[in-house]
Amino acid sequence: MTVPTDPVEPVIDPGAAPSAGPAASLGRSTALMASGTAVSRVLGVLRTMMVAWAIGLEYNAANTFAAANKLPNILYAIVAGGVLNAVLVPQVVRAYRRANGEEYVNRLLTLGFAVLLGLTVILTAAAPALIHLYATFTPAVTALAVLFAYWCIPQMLFYGLYSLLGQVLAARGSFGPYMWSPVINNLVSMAGLAVFIMVNGQYKGQAALIDDPTWWGGSKIALLAGTFTLGVVVQALVLIIPLYRSGFRYRPLWGFRGVGLRPAGRVAYWTFVGLVLAQLGFLVVSNVTTASASNNLYDQAFLIFMLPHSIVTVSLMTALFTRLSERAAADDVDAVRSDLSLGLRMVGLFTILATALFSLLAFPLGRVLFFNAPASTLGKLAPIIVAMMLGLVAFGAWSLAQRVYYAYEDARSMVPIQAVMVVVVVVGTLLAQLLLASEYWAVGAAGAMTLSYGLGAALALAAVSRRLHGIDARRVVQVHVKAVVAAVVATTLAAFVLHLLGPVGGWADAVVKCAVVGIVITAIYVGLLAAMRVDELTMLVRTVGARLGGRRGARRG
Repeated sequence: MTVPTDPVEPVIDPGAAPSAGPAASLGRSTALMASGTAVSRVLGVLRTMMVAWAIGLEYNAANTFAAANKLPNILYAIVAGGVLNAVLVPQVVRAYRRANGEEYVNRLLTLGFAVLLGLTVILTAAAPALIHLYATFTPAVTALAVLFAYWCIPQMLFYGLYSLLGQVLAARGSFGPYMWSPVINNLVSMAGLAVFIMVNGQYKGQAALIDDPTWWGGSKIALLAGTFTLGVVVQALVLIIPLYRSGFRYRPLWGFRGVGLRPAGRVAYWTFVGLVLAQLGFLVVSNVTTASASNNLYDQAFLIFMLPHSIVTVSLMTALFTRLSERAAADDVDAVRSDLSLGLRMVGLFTILATALFSLLAFPLGRVLFFNAPASTLGKLAPIIVAMMLGLVAFGAWSLAQRVYYAYEDARSMVPIQAVMVVVVVVGTLLAQLLLASEYWAVGAAGAMTLSYGLGAALALAAVSRRLHGIDARRVVQVHVKAVVAAVVATTLAAFVLHLLGPVGGWADAVVKCAVVGIVITAIYVGLLAAMRVDELTMLVRTVGARLGGRRGARRG
C-alpha cells in the first residue's frame, strides 16, 4: 500500500518478445530483468546511504525532500502508470503483429507523450496543493517541501517516456537497455549527491543548519532535487540510442480513431480504481508519518523491506508468470494450480528466511546502511523494519495471487480485496496515531501494512482457490510449517550468537555482526530444511540460479 522511493523499474511481460526471436530469448530477458533489478536495488541502497550522509534520516531536510521526491512516483502510478501499463503498453506489444505496426506505434507514442506532458505541466503547477495533501509540516517547512516538489514532479513525464520507449524496445526483442537504464538513474543522482556533499558538507556536525529551511537557497535545492530529476531524464532518454539502432524511427502522428484502444478501456478502468484505492491508504500513512517527523524513516524501512522481494521473489515470480499466462489462456486449470502451488512453496521458503534474518538484524543493518546516524535514530528505524518484515511472507503470497489474476486478465476481481486492504491500513494507522506516542506512529503504520498484506493474501488465495478448485493447500501449508520451525530454531540460535558478540559498535562492528549472524541463521535454516527433506529447497536454489544465469527456470512441481 506504499510507493517505493527509488527509481521506477520496468514492468514487462517476459513473453512479449517477438515470436520470430530465438527460443532462448525468454531465458535471457528474464536473466536481464533479475540482474538489472538486483544492481538497481543495490545502487538504490547506496544512494539512500548518501542521502542520509547529506541531509540526515529524520527532521526537516530529510522529510521534506522525501515527501517531494515521492510525488512523481505517486502521480505517475495514479494518473499515468495504470493507463500506460493497462492500455498503451499492451497495445505497443501487439502492434508488431500488424502490417502497419510502426505507424500504429507512432500514433500511440504521440498520444502517450501528449497526455504525459499535459499532466506533468498541470501537476507541477499544483505542487503547493499536492504537498499540503500528502504532508503535514509547519508553514516554513512546507514552503521548503514545495520548492523541492517543483523540481521533482517533472520526473513524472520522463518516467512515462521511459515506460513507453522501453516497451517499444521490448516488443522489438531488445530487453537489456530497458532493464539497466534505472542503474544509470542511480549513478547520476549519486554523482549529484557527491557534489552536494563536497560543496555543503555532510549532515553530521551541522544538522541544525541543514534542517533550517532558511539555509536552503535556490542553488542548494537545484543541486539536490535537480540531479535526482536529471537521473530520471537520463534513464528515459538513453533508450533513444538503442531504439534508433533497432531500426525504429519515431514520427509524430495524430488521429486516434480506429487505433483499437476502446477494448482495453475496461482493464484500464479497474486498474485505475485499484491504484486510487491504494493511494488513499498511502495518503493517510504519509500525513501521519510526516506529522511525527518519521516519514523518511518509514520510507527507508520500506526500501529495506523491498530488497529481498525485488532481488529474489520477483525473479521467482517472473520465472512462473509467463507459464501461468499461457496455461490460463489454454484453460489448463490443473497446470495453473500446480504452478501457483510451486510458487507459493518456493517464495514461502525464501521469505520466511528473509523475515527472520532482517528482523533479527534490524539495528545492526541500520548501522551498516546509515553509519553516520545517531543510535537514537537507528533505534526508531529498527522497529519499523521489524513491523514491515513480519508482512513479507504474506506480501509474497499476495503478489503471486495477483499474478494469477493478471494471467486471467482479470483486474476487476482484485478491487474489492484491495479496498479491504486499504481500510485495514487507514484504520490501523489512525488507531496508532490515536493510541501511541508520536515516535511509534510509523511503527503502527508499518504494522497496519503488514496486517493488510496478511488479510489481502488470505482473501485473494481463497478467491483463487475457488477459481482453480483448490490451491494444493495441504502441500503448501506443510512446507510453510517446516520452514517456520526451521526459522524459529535458526533465529533462536542466531540471537544467542548475536548476544555473545555484544552491543553494536561502529560500522565495521555492525558489518561483522551482520555477516556472522547471517551465515549462522542461513546455515542452520538450510540444514534443518534439508534434514526434513524439503524438496522445494533444491528447486528454490536451482530456479534463482537459473534466472540469474539466464538458463531455464523452475520445473513443474
